[in-house]
Amino acid sequence: MGVSLRKARTIIRKTLEKGHEMELKPLSVVVLDAGGHVIAFEREDGASPGRFAIAHGKAYGSVMLGLAGTAQMQRAEAQAYFMAAVNGVYGGQVVPVPGGVLLRDKKGAVIGAVGVTGDTSDNDAAAALAGIETAGLIGEI
Repeated sequence: MGVSLRKARTIIRKTLEKGHEMELKPLSVVVLDAGGHVIAFEREDGASPGRFAIAHGKAYGSVMLGLAGTAQMQRAEAQAYFMAAVNGVYGGQVVPVPGGVLLRDKKGAVIGAVGVTGDTSDNDAAAALAGIETAGLIGEI
């Protein structure tokens, strides 16, 4: 089972609510399916227009590599050449930092990813995780 549009919208709504609760800067949130395709995206008023590409890059790298943003950043720090090569393979679309959150089903299979940008990477990830958990899914930051 993948991520439905209804679940994606719930993730986005709850992520944005958590961002307001945490008093974060305006956020942008994207939800991708297991193939890296966009299910839904929202950019809050006041968020810069380039945020879609960043949110997408965080989520896209997570789903395509099966590594959450935190693990991608650790890999980039340990093996910069590998992540540079990966980014070449994926046309520069990977943003290997926290805020890219893997979505898993109850059996542990990757069913998609969420990308959040707008505040610090760690705050982006925390807001995403809150949205994912509220939607009844499992997030891996």
